[in-house]
Amino acid sequence: MTLNRQAGPRLDRRAFLRWSALAAAGAAAAPLAGCAGPTGAPGPGTLVLGLNRSLASLDNKLNQFDGAITVQRAVRQALTRVAPGMVAQPVLAERFEQTAPTEWTVRLREGVRYSDGSPVTPADVDTALRSYAGVNGSFVVGLFPELPTVEPVDARTFRLRTAQPVPVLDLLMANILVTPAAANRPEQLTDGIGSGPFRVAEADGGTGNYTLVRNENYWGAAPPLESVQVRFVPEESSRVVAMRSGELDVIDSITPDSAEQLAGLPAVALDRSPGNRINQLFYNFRKPPEHPLADPAVREALSYAIDGEALARDVLVGSVSPARGVVAPALQGAVETGSYRYDPARCRQLLDAAGVRDLELTIIWETGEFPADTAVMESVAAMLGQVGVRTRLQQFQPGGDILAWRQGRGGDWDVLGNGYPGPTGEAGTALQGMFGGTPAAEATRDTYQGYVVGEVARAIDAATAETDPARRDAALADAQRRIWDTWPCMWAFVPDVVLARRQRVSGVELLPTNSYDISSVRLEA
Repeated sequence: MTLNRQAGPRLDRRAFLRWSALAAAGAAAAPLAGCAGPTGAPGPGTLVLGLNRSLASLDNKLNQFDGAITVQRAVRQALTRVAPGMVAQPVLAERFEQTAPTEWTVRLREGVRYSDGSPVTPADVDTALRSYAGVNGSFVVGLFPELPTVEPVDARTFRLRTAQPVPVLDLLMANILVTPAAANRPEQLTDGIGSGPFRVAEADGGTGNYTLVRNENYWGAAPPLESVQVRFVPEESSRVVAMRSGELDVIDSITPDSAEQLAGLPAVALDRSPGNRINQLFYNFRKPPEHPLADPAVREALSYAIDGEALARDVLVGSVSPARGVVAPALQGAVETGSYRYDPARCRQLLDAAGVRDLELTIIWETGEFPADTAVMESVAAMLGQVGVRTRLQQFQPGGDILAWRQGRGGDWDVLGNGYPGPTGEAGTALQGMFGGTPAAEATRDTYQGYVVGEVARAIDAATAETDPARRDAALADAQRRIWDTWPCMWAFVPDVVLARRQRVSGVELLPTNSYDISSVRLEA
């Protein structure tokens, strides 16, 4: 689309959004229709969560957004978890230690069992790893430099072996949720049993609504809650109204406007934490060589069209920080590699030098990918219009087919609005997941938006296999600078983690992953 208006030097939020809406009037958008609203007030022992994205399953092979992590880990558990301070803490394992450069010895806790009373076994871990490996487009598998193999020792002990050292394997294995081998498959699991403090009483993956009840066979301390209701409420205004009325107990991923509305209410509290997730306008790296976006100079040029400071200040109202690197700065090993600079004249100059005329970009994203996503995209479209770049906005319904589009199977696109978490607290695993793509992985569309750059992948491999912490950080820094020079993003930002809860809810220990342990949550009278 084309926009002939010029933006002023500074806009208040309402003026900025009005400007964006006018600029986006010609964009072809596919908005989300329908809303599943909450009904009824929760009981005294029931926690009610309102999620902004549909929870398609209680299994994380593909479904890995922030709110999902909290719910999934209430039912299924891993050998370890990433605890406060982003350190590995044993869960199903009582011992998880590196016994050789490429070997870790794991011993399961005595008495760990599933909700049906059956024991957790090394074979379940082996099957879990194989099931994750068999899923096309798995987010989790992309975090691993390589998946370990399982070598049983006895009924409770086994070894995890890798070809190369993986110094953070204890953190990585926190993302592999364990299910009985006979019930596990290389696909998302919508039901089944787990070893967590809750079990599934009702599940509807179509609506995203679930009911969890206390697992009476839980091997650990019984949780204070009797049950948890999970409701998919995509419209933020509906979630805010339900919080005000007491129909919902907890909502997350809210905009600054909603946080401001809730902040003054006596029955509502806001919890904040620095985030380790990076949100991006990521380019499609599957373009043919003759396409403008295949040229790093064009990708760099387009970044100058985006006034990131204005977006952070006027649309996201100070709730985010413009990125100064390729991963969130809170991650261990993250370094600053540069910054996004607003210079539309420079953008046009570089585009002209590259011979780029009459460029149209298709921008896609899923509703709820980050707070104020639609306002951000409309504003971005308006900014691109200022440099003569037309845009088409395509917004996907949560739980829809955006995965097929991201893999290049559903349709063509140019820029993706997306978020990538730091589930281990380590920069290396985020780099591996986003930028460690190989031709073999791309053959099955298991790369991050087609990003396959050989020298970058080799730099990441060398860094993640380094066992000396100082040398590892230096190698990670080198890899991040190489990535920055490829200009993978038009713009990126790091959001704060904000959660709203009713005052009757206590024991929420919010992590930078925007998740928390439901088993520690209590409800006051």
